[in-house]
Amino acid sequence: MRTVLNFSYPVGDVVEGWEPRPWPEPVALEGRYVRVAPLSSAQYSDLYAAVCGPDDADLWTYRPIAMPTTLQDLWMHLAGLVDADDVVPFAFVPKEGEREGRASGVAGYHAIHPSNGSIEVGGVLFGPAMARTRAATEAIHLLMRHAFDTLGYRRFEWKLDALNEPSRRAAERLGFSYEGRFRNHMVVKGRNRDTDWFSVTAEEWPNVRDAHERWLDPTNFDEQGRQLSRLRCE
Repeated sequence: MRTVLNFSYPVGDVVEGWEPRPWPEPVALEGRYVRVAPLSSAQYSDLYAAVCGPDDADLWTYRPIAMPTTLQDLWMHLAGLVDADDVVPFAFVPKEGEREGRASGVAGYHAIHPSNGSIEVGGVLFGPAMARTRAATEAIHLLMRHAFDTLGYRRFEWKLDALNEPSRRAAERLGFSYEGRFRNHMVVKGRNRDTDWFSVTAEEWPNVRDAHERWLDPTNFDEQGRQLSRLRCE
């Protein structure tokens, strides 16, 4: 017999059949244009070439450390992510373009809360050769699809420095909804960081997924790989 509870104040809807979700494992995710692979030391040299070039310092503006100037420095930074108990990091390996087959970006599952079904994509960093490509879009799509469709999470977050306009545009383009600003949230490199929160919920995901898949379809690109229609996640 189902127990009926009476409340004096408004409460949220029942989440039917809810059970905590599994912790994400470091699995490989295959797409048309990119492979999302568990981050390992075998990729560090490729990543150093991809994101630590002489003109790449701006890529590190909103990251917790300055751009590493040696492979050893990057190695220590990435090894810390691999060894962290609360992060599941990945490398992005394009299947096309000038860096085909070589790791050219990173991100990870952060803020993982299996009991609530909430997870964040964090630490997103694309090298210039991968940024603003269909491989970059597909990389985030694959992480979202795995979290929602395979692991059954209810909420997928994207958090960013409130001054980070490129990251904001990326979140909005990918269908994330703005939720608000955490003022004085962090001190990063000795400076204040206000953090803006974005999310996609399980209820929104089917429409977002369909929009991603339409945009990623090969028929949406010409012979040079240029998009014919923009990504819209209304």
